[in-house]
Amino acid sequence: MAEALSINALRDQRSASCNPVGAPSVTSDLSENVILTTLDDLHNWARLSSLWPLLYGTACCFIEFAALIGSRFDFDRFGLVPRSSPRQADLLIVAGTVTMKMAPALVRLYEQMPEPKYVIAMGACTITGGMFSADSTTAVRGVDKLIPVDLYLPGCPPRPEAIFDAVIKLRKKVGNEALSERGNLMPTHRYLTVPHQLKAVEPIVDGRYLRAETQKAALAAAAELPVGAAIPATTTA
Repeated sequence: MAEALSINALRDQRSASCNPVGAPSVTSDLSENVILTTLDDLHNWARLSSLWPLLYGTACCFIEFAALIGSRFDFDRFGLVPRSSPRQADLLIVAGTVTMKMAPALVRLYEQMPEPKYVIAMGACTITGGMFSADSTTAVRGVDKLIPVDLYLPGCPPRPEAIFDAVIKLRKKVGNEALSERGNLMPTHRYLTVPHQLKAVEPIVDGRYLRAETQKAALAAAAELPVGAAIPATTTA
């Protein structure tokens, strides 16, 4: 019995001093109260969790973007707080057609936003001109000819769920950035563009209907009427 007790006591002493079974209490306390990370991860986590979009829209795509503010979609849960001032925003969602008259104002708003800033091109009209790219003389064929675009969101118009998907992809891009490489990502000039491979085709509206005999006869009959001539009223029994 004494020999058995001595063996058990020796085993207890060896396990307590040489190879403890449990983890040290100091290590356990540190793992539960101390978080180890890098400056890039902490900085990116703070930025991707608080993307503030500029309250900006030009056409029907903005209706879908405005639907996100309501209680049905509630995009505030992503940390997206719409701002009316470009100096307080870091995300520009270009929602709608951009015309040549609107282009200088859009570039001015983009330049007033502080760095780092991101751009989402929302809708077909914003990306390539959409249905206005065929015969419009004022629509810009792609907003990337004016400002750099980080993410393209196709659709006419895209659903609010598609905007969520675009924001999630943008958050992943923000999370992979590094402070040391930010200088390489900055645009070197204002106008950035990509070859769109547009094909020149014959115009669909060429004015042939104006040169038709029926149209000429109708215009000739209308030209003989005096200006402001009263149309005789008709009564029905």
